[in-house]
Amino acid sequence: MKLSLKIAKVLVRLINGESVPNSTAKGQIIEELIAENILFRKGKHQKHLELINDQGLQLYLANQLQINDLYDYISALENEGSTRAEFVKITTDSKHSKERTFKGFLVNSYTRIKAELNEQEIIINPSKGSFIFIYDYETFKIPTGITVVGVENPRNFRHIQEQKYLFEDINPLFISRYPQNQNKDFIKWMKSIPNNYLHFGDFDIAGIGIYINEYKCHLSNKSSFYIPNNIEMDIKKNGNRKRFDNQKINFDIKKTQEPLIKDLIRIINSEKKGLDQEYYINANA
Repeated sequence: MKLSLKIAKVLVRLINGESVPNSTAKGQIIEELIAENILFRKGKHQKHLELINDQGLQLYLANQLQINDLYDYISALENEGSTRAEFVKITTDSKHSKERTFKGFLVNSYTRIKAELNEQEIIINPSKGSFIFIYDYETFKIPTGITVVGVENPRNFRHIQEQKYLFEDINPLFISRYPQNQNKDFIKWMKSIPNNYLHFGDFDIAGIGIYINEYKCHLSNKSSFYIPNNIEMDIKKNGNRKRFDNQKINFDIKKTQEPLIKDLIRIINSEKKGLDQEYYINANA
């Protein structure tokens, strides 16, 4: 995925505090930034985009597109005389660099899991405060009885031991969504194994959008969205109104076939609140 010159200039305008007409900025990157709550689309008829998370945008550009300086990137695109070497210094987009410097993904577990990597047995059981990074994911194998749980937020991934009570009915292996530029590696690996995928994210429209747009579309029936049994009461008592007000649906509800997802959307719309998944780190304390 490459950032076009047109969208790059739109992002600069947003960084400078402008409100940009939605009609001038369309594409996959814009939709992902909205889903990540980095951009906000407002208005019913004359829709506009605004930047609501400047730091999040910088991290997205660096992690997802390998762009550390947006202004240098624009200059390189505008300068027809820019050499390949000069451009590669600014971006490592796949069209300019055939091999990424790093691949793989982070895993975590609060139980000992026997796995296989490069045809050798390994034990997944990191000490508290540490994780395991799987680089050669192509050779990574886990028991078929393990449920792979994708964790959307870094803090939940760090404190997974405190959320053990949520997953008593399964034997989970936790995968971090971050660093987000590793997500394609995880999807490739997930599609190559028979294990089921359970998405553990925020209980709001953006969280559902991440699940549907990043995981469900690739993993189909082997994927599901984790929803606590008492989610309606939790959202009612502890939900955040701003999470509802600042988010817009970026997926087709009519194509959503999971009854639990439909019911969660009903609850969110009824209460006009969203709930951070971080709530469950200490909810059972």
